[in-house]
Amino acid sequence: MPALLTRHPSASFSFHASRMRMHRVSAEELAAMNAQRERCVDELADAGVDAVLYACLVAIMAQGPGEHRRVEELVRAQTAARGQDPALVSSAGALVDALAALSARRIALVTPYVRPLAEQVVAYLEAEGLEVVDWAALEVADNAEVGCIPGDRVLAAARGLDLGGADALVISACVQMPSLPLIPRAEEEFGLPVLSAATAGAFCLLRGLGLPIELPDAGALLRTRSTVPAR
Repeated sequence: MPALLTRHPSASFSFHASRMRMHRVSAEELAAMNAQRERCVDELADAGVDAVLYACLVAIMAQGPGEHRRVEELVRAQTAARGQDPALVSSAGALVDALAALSARRIALVTPYVRPLAEQVVAYLEAEGLEVVDWAALEVADNAEVGCIPGDRVLAAARGLDLGGADALVISACVQMPSLPLIPRAEEEFGLPVLSAATAGAFCLLRGLGLPIELPDAGALLRTRSTVPAR
């Protein structure tokens, strides 16, 4: 996210983070991670931030369809109790909203997750009215290893997808899996909009802050457009 937002041509940002502990990307550890939400939100509220991103897509999607709405409302209520009203988005909700902004209904995606979790992500997106035409699971269960997946491996997985009829490619359905340098390359190679959980999060944060949605070399979603109203 810092690598994305520091590219903004007219705004500057400070970055504040609170980590929910997790070692293995499993259903049990994701649920335990979510249980740390209130502590993390309180820690960020201490900084008086203008925007909050709940930056784990699968942690929310693994809890079942529509979960991002419930979690966003809980975080909104918690910050309101502290007298704050930051722009608020989850990675899960951001991906859904960013695809809507691109008018993309038929998508392909690459995930780092083990197959059962990847299947839950696919089911979650389909419950939101999207059609997942093809997908790949890289089967990486170690949380730290997810952040070190080589870009060539991600791009190779994307090349293995059937993109016929797809409106967009989600090249990383995970904020942590590195993909930012791949997005311009993939758009040129595949000839369709390419985004990630991270670029979707940046899009929704900028929209929530009322800032121009303009981040260079980050894909069509973030390419020189005026503020897009929230739905």
